[in-house]
Amino acid sequence: MVKSPSFNALNRAALPLGITLGDPLGIGPEIVLKLHTQALPRPCVVYGDVGVLRRTAQHLGMAVQIHPLEQLSDMPLQTMNPNELFVLQSGALLDAHLPIGSVHAAAGQAAYDALNQAIDDTLSGQLAGIVTAPLSKEAMHLAGVPFPGHTEILAHRCGDIPVAMVLVNPQLRVILVTIHLSLAKVPAAITTELELQTITLAHHVCLQLGLEKPRIAVAGLNPHAGESGRFGREEIEIIEPAIQLAQAQGIEVSGPWPGDTVFFRARKGEFDMVVAQYHDQGLIPIKYMGIDEGVNMTAGLPIVRTSVDHGTAFDIAGQGIAQAESLRCAFDLAHQLAQ
Repeated sequence: MVKSPSFNALNRAALPLGITLGDPLGIGPEIVLKLHTQALPRPCVVYGDVGVLRRTAQHLGMAVQIHPLEQLSDMPLQTMNPNELFVLQSGALLDAHLPIGSVHAAAGQAAYDALNQAIDDTLSGQLAGIVTAPLSKEAMHLAGVPFPGHTEILAHRCGDIPVAMVLVNPQLRVILVTIHLSLAKVPAAITTELELQTITLAHHVCLQLGLEKPRIAVAGLNPHAGESGRFGREEIEIIEPAIQLAQAQGIEVSGPWPGDTVFFRARKGEFDMVVAQYHDQGLIPIKYMGIDEGVNMTAGLPIVRTSVDHGTAFDIAGQGIAQAESLRCAFDLAHQLAQ
């Protein structure tokens, strides 16, 4: 019998996307299964717990055959059937009695292991990129994982490289200078070097997304962008010098603009991407417009990575009501970037 060729023999354009299950006790298994029932533009393989996926499919009444893989090279070419899902078990099978919707160290470890294996397989050229379902920072911390989230794990696994979190929806694009920090630590963390690095990453992401001459706007840290130093001097001493350095490199960037108006201006088409100084400054405008079409991507990586723009939703896990729209948008963007 002639063995079906594997994806290892194909060029990058035909490689599958890896989907990490996220926290297996959250809505990740449900939205991954719902995504797979759609007509996807590229094959995919799931990194996560086989047992959880089988139990979730049974609970939802979904006639999906779950095919475990020992290694990615065992994945056949004929993988576009929405009723068949190929899964790489990244660690030991989870206890079937762990309650859905709970925070548990074993689930945090499983999510971390799945992400690491997907990253390694992408770095080795076996995947076109990674699409991540939401994980629980609390569960990972219970498991002893020292990272606050996906972005930091990806940066470390790829060689401790400079990265930035980017949020994208059809109306707005935002990149963050600082990510998972308490608000009290943000001013000290912002430097001219970090600001310039983020502006540069914003420019490159826009080029990746097909924008030939991207216009970058930088939000100020303080109210009214400091109002000439009356409300703080970070804009004058840190942010403005970074903007000038970026302009000297040929990047079309302006600011710092007041944070309470710059996102509205970008939404109206004046700017292609906004550089936000801290987590909530950038994520509130994106999420206010709805999380269904929002996508989280990581700038600066040598690999493609996109994610949903929402959390594990433990409160609705197992109820069959989780929506897979954001995951589909993340999948489509990863497919676009991998092309």
